[in-house]
Amino acid sequence: MTDLHELPAYEIGRRLRVARENAEKRREEAAAVIESSVRTIVAIENGEQIVGINELPALAKFYGKSVSSILRREAVFVNLIPRFRRLNESQPESVIEAAKILNDLVSAEIELENHLGIKHIKKYPAVKSIDSGDIETIAERQAMEVRDWLDIGSGPIADIFSLIENKIGIRLYQRKLASSISGLFVFDESVGACILLNSAHPLRRRVYSAAHELGHFIGTRHSPETLEKGERFSSREEQYADSFARSFLTPRDSFTEVFRSLSVGADSLSRRHIILLAVQFGISHKFCVRRLEQLELVQKGTWNWFEENGKITREHVCELLGRHYEEVDWAKVEAKKPVPYRIRLLATMAWEQDLVSEGLLSELLRIHRIPLREIFYENQSEQEANCDVLKFLNR
Repeated sequence: MTDLHELPAYEIGRRLRVARENAEKRREEAAAVIESSVRTIVAIENGEQIVGINELPALAKFYGKSVSSILRREAVFVNLIPRFRRLNESQPESVIEAAKILNDLVSAEIELENHLGIKHIKKYPAVKSIDSGDIETIAERQAMEVRDWLDIGSGPIADIFSLIENKIGIRLYQRKLASSISGLFVFDESVGACILLNSAHPLRRRVYSAAHELGHFIGTRHSPETLEKGERFSSREEQYADSFARSFLTPRDSFTEVFRSLSVGADSLSRRHIILLAVQFGISHKFCVRRLEQLELVQKGTWNWFEENGKITREHVCELLGRHYEEVDWAKVEAKKPVPYRIRLLATMAWEQDLVSEGLLSELLRIHRIPLREIFYENQSEQEANCDVLKFLNR
């Protein structure tokens, strides 16, 4: 553990402030814990006064932290949670809890990267302006500009999650959240862009949520955002993110071309057309029909007709694509694990190299030691890795 005097006073103060904010404690409460004044807490948090050797353990315990977590040189303290607070009213408890999950995941991943000397690669495009003009037109143009920048053409996107993580460098996580939350986006100067999606939602709904949050990253990067169920997209920022998602996932020209190819020779829309088009673009049936309506390729009210006349069911899909048709959803499988896959690998590597103790990892990942040991067992390097034939090239 780093000595109290090895870290600058301002860094210890910043970490204590972030820990307090994340624990939702007021300065008055912190002052009472160490039998001091609010002015003293402010001075400590601003780095103007060094926290006392007896005060630090008391404050750390009050904030739900250990002294070692406060003083670790590699520790990462980010306060993503307060960024989601509205100015006049606190966010719903479900949003606060989701933000805490995101906060813990980001902190753990970055600290493990620091221990292992891994540099997170960010390849961010420039922030786009959405200040003036027709928001639908702006979003469509900018969605195509981002596609061009990514060099992915105008066809269907095979895996938007990998695209966001690997080609752009946004930290993306999928964990089970309250059913009302679809996704969170936040940009922090110290850690970059982060997205959290609700793994409890169906795959195709998460695909849309990911594109929506990407829209916020492109157009409103410095404004933290929560996508909630039934949102009406009333603000200009929300209208932009919704329009961006539609255009990014289903570009006007290619979506129209594929639809016309699938429906050639037909004089009316069928469930078959919707199912095939939705599968090809990896979107939900509702999204598919609403997009066709918006592009004036089918009549307004088409989706409502299907909803009122037998819907588009699992049976309909199986009749067309086969009884055993099933989309692979690895993220939902992974989300059932207590720790995301990449963080599990980083934790195992750090433990194998004696960079981090088991106790520290248990605290960092917020799991007990027995499931932590199971993670080590599952992810330990195979003995064959010592074989020269299996060594990576150009490393």
